[in-house]
Amino acid sequence: MTTLLWLQTGSCGGDTMSILCADSPSVEELVDSYGIEFLWQPSLSAEPKKHLDAVLDAILEDRLVLDILCVEGSIMTGPNGSGMYDPYRGRSKMSLILQLADKAAYLVAMGTCAAYGGVHAAPPNPTDCLGLQFDKQNPGGLLSIDWRSRAGRPVVNVSGCPAHPNAMSKTLAMLASGLPLELDHLNRPRAFFNTMVHQGCTRNEYHEYDVEDSEFGGKGCMFFNLGCKGPVTMAICNTELWNGRGSKTRAGVPCFGCTSADFPSDQDLFRTEKIGPIPVSLPLGVERANYMAYKSLAHEAAPERVLNKTMDP
Repeated sequence: MTTLLWLQTGSCGGDTMSILCADSPSVEELVDSYGIEFLWQPSLSAEPKKHLDAVLDAILEDRLVLDILCVEGSIMTGPNGSGMYDPYRGRSKMSLILQLADKAAYLVAMGTCAAYGGVHAAPPNPTDCLGLQFDKQNPGGLLSIDWRSRAGRPVVNVSGCPAHPNAMSKTLAMLASGLPLELDHLNRPRAFFNTMVHQGCTRNEYHEYDVEDSEFGGKGCMFFNLGCKGPVTMAICNTELWNGRGSKTRAGVPCFGCTSADFPSDQDLFRTEKIGPIPVSLPLGVERANYMAYKSLAHEAAPERVLNKTMDP
């Protein structure tokens, strides 16, 4: 049996709502097939709040072993470093997380807010929010970058706003099964952050031939004019569809780059910043000089079906 405690700090609850939609594995399978015991989860636990109080006391007094601590939401450190903008039982959740982190075998940040600060840490950040082990893309958050859990692991960052349901459930299944979980430079599980949102996007051919939309509602690429960050964002949104059906780009909405440490960017979400005709942020792994030459040729070579946007969706 693997014990799991899920706490919400500065959160909208979106990651909880997301994991309820997980299907590979589902929450039910996490319990039945992977032996995870949910000591407390805000939307799943049927017990009254005093049950959580008893669980917390038992963990902190070493009467109950905590295997996985999941934190959803940014850590509010204000005012003046007290953390009392987000209190619990007369103390700050910030201090509670610090104590519980040292008891847990694994600490998992569920969502970009817990991982890097997210929306709440965007300027002007009035509550002094940050992530568990990162402050945006800067190493060191509530915990130092050198901090390690009881099992010797850094914080596992399953980022997203909200995080992908199956990325969360699979991460938990791997931890419960004792499987190796390789992390990238932002402590995200490589298994779920090794492809770009661009990969698997149904608008890829439009992108390759530089056929872009300048208004919403079309079929063309949204990277060049409408702020889509699919080619620069690592996530599985188009390779493992949400609810097995869709994604932002398939619904005609630009990728906002919500799995990135600097999300949300301090600029218009629906506008692509460019130098001349070329976006400032290029697809990952692409050199600017080569990109400019390639794109000018690609548009001229585009087939009629692409130029006329008559491809099948």
